[in-house]
Amino acid sequence: MITWLRGILLRREPDRVVLDVGGVGYEVLLPAIVSRLLEEHPIGQPLALEIYYAVSERNPRPQLIGFLHEHERRFFEELIKVSGLGPNSAARALSHPVSRVAAAIEAGDAAFLQRLDGVGGRTAEKIVASLRGKVGVFALLQDEQPVPAAAGVPDLAAEALAVLSQLGYRRAEAQRMVEEALRAGPAPASTEELIQRVYRFTASAAAGSGFRVPGSESGVPSPESEDAP
Repeated sequence: MITWLRGILLRREPDRVVLDVGGVGYEVLLPAIVSRLLEEHPIGQPLALEIYYAVSERNPRPQLIGFLHEHERRFFEELIKVSGLGPNSAARALSHPVSRVAAAIEAGDAAFLQRLDGVGGRTAEKIVASLRGKVGVFALLQDEQPVPAAAGVPDLAAEALAVLSQLGYRRAEAQRMVEEALRAGPAPASTEELIQRVYRFTASAAAGSGFRVPGSESGVPSPESEDAP
C-alpha cells in the first residue's frame, strides 16, 4: 500500500497532479484545499505528498489521493467513514480548511457543511451525526501553509528529512521540524546549515523545558523516545 510519495512534479491539473517517482508517473487526486496550496509550486521541482490509497470491490482501480500534511489525511480517513461519502466525494468535499470543517462538525453546523462541494442537507446531517465528538482535535489545529518554493530549498529540505529519519525521527515530526526551521529565516545555503537550524530550535525548546537535548554532543538533534508520550 502506498502511504507517501516524493517525486518531481511533472504535470498539474485543477484537481490532480502527476509525480515522476523514479521514472514512474503517479497520478494523484487532490482535494481543493491541497490543490490551492500547490498552485505556485513549480513544475519540475520535488514534491512530497501524504497518500490515501483507495481501492474497493466496487472501484477496483486503485486511486491515490494526496495531502500536504498527515493531519489532513487522518481527517479525510474519518470523513470517509460517513455512510455515502466515498473517497471521491470526500476529496471533493474538502473545499475548506480541515480545522474549519472539523469545528463545524463539532458545533453541529450543518448549514456550513452544506457549503462544501457536493454536500447537501441530508449528507451534512449524516456527517454531524457520525463524527460529532470525534474530530475535535482537528478543530484545534492550525492549518499550515506550504513552505515557499525557493531555489534549492526543496532538495535541502528532502535531504534534511532523510538525515532526521536516519536518526530515528518519525517522518511527520521531522517534517514539522524542517518546516519550522525554514520559516525561521532566509533559505539555508546547505543541508548542514538547515540541520543546524533544526538543532537550535530543538535545543532551545528543550532548554526552556529544563531538559538537556540528547545527542547534542554530535551537533545534531536526537529523536524523542518512541515510548515518550
